[in-house]
Amino acid sequence: MHWLFGDQLGPHFLRPAEGSGLTRDTPLLMIEARSVFRRRRFHRAKAHLVLSAMRHRAAELGDRITYIHADTYREGLDRAAGKRRVTVHHPTSYAAVRLMRRLPQVTVGPARGFLVPMDDFAAWADGHSGRSLRQEDFYRWVRQGRDLLMDGDGPAGGRWNFDHDNRRPPPRDASALPVSAPYRPREDDIDNEVRHDLDRWVKDGDVSFVGRDGPRLFPASRAEARAALRRFVEHRLGAFGPYEDAMLAADPVMSHSLLSSSLNLGLLDPAECVERAEAAWRAGQAPLNSVEGFVRQVAGWREYVWQLYWYFGEEYRHSNVLRHTAPLPGWWNDLDADDVRAHCLHTVLAQVRDTGWTHHIPRLMVLGSHALQRGWDPAEVTDWFHRCFVDGYDWVMVPNVVGMSQYADGGRMTTKPYTSGGSYINRMSDLCGRCGYRPGDRTGKHACPYTAGYWAFLDRHRARLEHNPRTARAVRGLDRLADLTELRRRARTCGDAPP
Repeated sequence: MHWLFGDQLGPHFLRPAEGSGLTRDTPLLMIEARSVFRRRRFHRAKAHLVLSAMRHRAAELGDRITYIHADTYREGLDRAAGKRRVTVHHPTSYAAVRLMRRLPQVTVGPARGFLVPMDDFAAWADGHSGRSLRQEDFYRWVRQGRDLLMDGDGPAGGRWNFDHDNRRPPPRDASALPVSAPYRPREDDIDNEVRHDLDRWVKDGDVSFVGRDGPRLFPASRAEARAALRRFVEHRLGAFGPYEDAMLAADPVMSHSLLSSSLNLGLLDPAECVERAEAAWRAGQAPLNSVEGFVRQVAGWREYVWQLYWYFGEEYRHSNVLRHTAPLPGWWNDLDADDVRAHCLHTVLAQVRDTGWTHHIPRLMVLGSHALQRGWDPAEVTDWFHRCFVDGYDWVMVPNVVGMSQYADGGRMTTKPYTSGGSYINRMSDLCGRCGYRPGDRTGKHACPYTAGYWAFLDRHRARLEHNPRTARAVRGLDRLADLTELRRRARTCGDAPP
């Protein structure tokens, strides 16, 4: 019997391979354990998506699969398999790996759903011993190894990275963005069943959720995921690159693919995503800068985050070199956007509340930056992102939040903290125009909380950041601030109130 987890739902998880124990006739098992939803207060849309995807996959597999509703994984395994031998693909979290090791009848095989075997990455990383494991170096290595966007021995177009071409601010007229609407699925009887079950669990007091449960916005089946990929490549990829770092209040999706949840559920194989994007470029259907930007997200960043999660080890999640220990306030944990006056944070937090999703720049430069400036505990921030995003998993959020967003590892993953004043948000979005705060003001009644927070953060960590080549110049700017005393006072008194 082979056990499929809820993030191993695509056909590439069932392909027979030597040593896997899988054949075309191997009986399959899937366990829906309610205890998962007791451990964390997940976003309701995320719980709905995961359960809908699992049940859709079970319906597709028919009599071949045993689908168990259980209180815990161990209970479900005992009921379905007893002492029978069970195989699994490598799980996607340390907690799941520990559980598998405690189950004597379970044999864990290699991971699937990623481009690079973990042993190959470890060998590459060990070869960089004493040097930074730069994502750009890894990205080039992956492209060379998979002959991805290559012209002979060199990169397509003569450049490895078109990031410089992909930093345009949004058009002044939001309606001028040249992009078709994204793929959106239609709910069915399985979704109705999931919603009924979640309502019952809440009514019974068994679990609780955050966020709103609107219509399902993301694919829950292989067919839906393929349709979403096809629509993105054929109708949206061309406009993706230039505006991938821009933000619009009325259009949180813009040109983004919305494929992260499908990739992380295993409904899509990353290889098919990047290969289809490359084929569009070679056919003259999408510009190279957009295709390279998308390939970099999947074959570069997503793959890099997965590999670092395992390479750095489980203790990495506890990194906290900045010694940030403030707890997350209640309004943040409850996604209470209505109490937030700062228009950018209000808008993005409302997007999370209503959909369980925003794209990478609001995550990093609005949500993550605010948490970093306030000095919130990075472990709590990581857990919040895990719970509140439909594409959030432990392996996704530990490196993304601990390493990049909160700089809690002191630079093992990135070369500087990713935070800014309001000027960056003003330049890259239309979110500041309707705000009562002014992005250029550090103090006073119209002081932008991001501008004030940025300088207070630099001041608080001056001793560390003044020696970093990428932050030293900004730190020297502290000595030119006539209002530094007022900034420090503001930082001490802001507390955990929403800005």
